[in-house]
Amino acid sequence: MSDINGTDNMQNIIDTGEEYFLHTYNRFPVVFERGDGVHLYDKNGKEYLDFFAGIAVNALGYNHPEYTKALHEQIDNVLHISNYFYSESAANAAKGLCELSGMDKVFFTNSGAEAIEGALKMARKYGKGRKQIIAMEHSFHGRTMGAVSVTGTTSYREPFGPMITDVSFAKFNDLESVKELVNDDTCAIILETIQGEGGINTAEPEFMKGIRKICDDNDIVMIIDEVQCGMGRSGKMFAFQNYGVTPDILTLAKAIGNGVPAGAFLCKKDYAALAAGDHGSTYGGNPLVTTAICAVLKAFKEDNILENVNEVGGYLYEKLEELKSKHDGIIEHRGTGLMQGLVFDGNVKEIILKALDKGLVLISAGANIIRFLPPLIIKKSDVDEMIAILDSVL
Repeated sequence: MSDINGTDNMQNIIDTGEEYFLHTYNRFPVVFERGDGVHLYDKNGKEYLDFFAGIAVNALGYNHPEYTKALHEQIDNVLHISNYFYSESAANAAKGLCELSGMDKVFFTNSGAEAIEGALKMARKYGKGRKQIIAMEHSFHGRTMGAVSVTGTTSYREPFGPMITDVSFAKFNDLESVKELVNDDTCAIILETIQGEGGINTAEPEFMKGIRKICDDNDIVMIIDEVQCGMGRSGKMFAFQNYGVTPDILTLAKAIGNGVPAGAFLCKKDYAALAAGDHGSTYGGNPLVTTAICAVLKAFKEDNILENVNEVGGYLYEKLEELKSKHDGIIEHRGTGLMQGLVFDGNVKEIILKALDKGLVLISAGANIIRFLPPLIIKKSDVDEMIAILDSVL
């Protein structure tokens, strides 16, 4: 496909993008044109094994037949009607997400950052005048003003200050550092179950249970952000389900839409403080995106996605351990399920670029960590292929 300006070959497309895009991304010099299963294909027809999944978005991979069919059928009916009316797909998506998560109410958004914004607003309203929010160091919650205000990396916040006020940062997996910050003005504690951008740091059971107790004892809202680590990536539908705790507010996005821009924040009914007029989203939860969510939930059940994550995730862990033992430059292996990471003793950019040249798509977390976030449908043979390519690069 070419447009009226003739930008139909890969280099022309890259050059056009460089000329007109706002340079907020350091893009790789590849133009992907289509995908199938766990593979992507560039404009020249070259095949790539995808261990990136659009930053943990494409849980079902590419061109999943039932998912694609459902979207085509919805496009033929209606794309958007606004939230002043009901749609069957939105009602079914809400019911499905609440039943799977143990939550009671849901608000649909367009992205994870918007889900965080809604969660913060609801927590502050629930707090009835209390304002302080405790977040975690090395966390990442999004790029909007509220979301970046609770993101625990100084470089993300400093250029855009002042941030929203009354946010304090505790050390992840250090319960005492959280307790030291709690006071009479604390309304919420927000954390990721597994930190993604922060380096694939997994919450320890004592930490999760300890925060749940702090919140229960002080009527503080526990917000769990599973935008990246939710939807099966840990081996459970939601990563918090590995700990025997339930949040008061849960934020989701990425894989719930499998590529369609969809997000949500969910809550227990006692924390549903937002009333008519308090919050809104023009596109959030429209028939197209909620059809996608319904199709994703159906595929998880019918395709035994969680069983595959647990089986192949364990195999990936073994193979990454073997790779770590073979190469001195790998200093640590982190993560679980199909959300794992290797920590290197130096910058990984060159490794990722060389892997890309050999047909393997990877992503970093910071300068020295490679994240492994493949579609949840990968097989052991895909892991073997990835390991072979990465081993040859190293």
